[in-house]
Amino acid sequence: MASFGTRLGESFDRFGRLCVGIDPHAGLLDAWGLPASGAGVREFGLRVVDAMAGRVGICKPQVAFFERFGSAGIAALERVLAEARGAGILVIADAKRGDIDSTMDAYARAWLEPGSPLEADALTVNPYQGLGNLAPTHRLAEQHEKGLFVLAATSNPEAAAIQRSVLQQGSREGSTVAAAICSGVAAWNAEEADAGEQPFGSTGVVIGATVDLRAAGIDPDAASTPRTPVLAPGFGHQGAELADLQDTFGAWTAGVIANESRSILAAGPDGIRDAIARRVEATAVSRG
Repeated sequence: MASFGTRLGESFDRFGRLCVGIDPHAGLLDAWGLPASGAGVREFGLRVVDAMAGRVGICKPQVAFFERFGSAGIAALERVLAEARGAGILVIADAKRGDIDSTMDAYARAWLEPGSPLEADALTVNPYQGLGNLAPTHRLAEQHEKGLFVLAATSNPEAAAIQRSVLQQGSREGSTVAAAICSGVAAWNAEEADAGEQPFGSTGVVIGATVDLRAAGIDPDAASTPRTPVLAPGFGHQGAELADLQDTFGAWTAGVIANESRSILAAGPDGIRDAIARRVEATAVSRG
């Protein structure tokens, strides 16, 4: 199997950069006429996957909305993940896992090991116990041709105080936390075996689409080789506009995955295909 970065580039070429979030909020379940239960989130997720198949290349199930229904919700998530991957859709499991080495190893194997019931193509991870703490997870992802997306600069206001703090020691002293994470991820990508041949690395960062990169200490003109993929939630309902993609992300634009969820899911089961078609067209126009 090709590396995650290679498959991501192929998905961009075929389908564009749109990523549909599979977020079965309670309000959306009600609006779709589905019960607030494991069966409800299963049906919701499968309908979204069906609407995406052959139209969109990337999805991002938000794990929390399935977990809240316990074992029935996890069983539903397993089915949704399998159906999406079976349809040729790259699956980014939005679980934001992060812990000490032994615990993190178990999380990584749950989401990234081939044959696992929860197998995804990539996983969101939390670096706030130190990026180095994720190195074993990165190695496991590389081993299985999977991807990681490391939280760097999220759009929630409470995060700014931490993510924009300036490091006082270490090899990246003087950088903000967000910028140091981006630099560390770029270094991992540069060390990949096929780094000189591929346009995208297999490890990306999460940067909210409403974030001011310069304010977060991230240089929007600093392109990496291979390019660092950027999972960018915040388009649509949260206010970010695809027309502003280049202005927001600068040299990072080519690797941006434009995630939308509620703005598409709110169209309901009867309107979701049309909503997806409109957003696919919009993302095609905005390609950097």
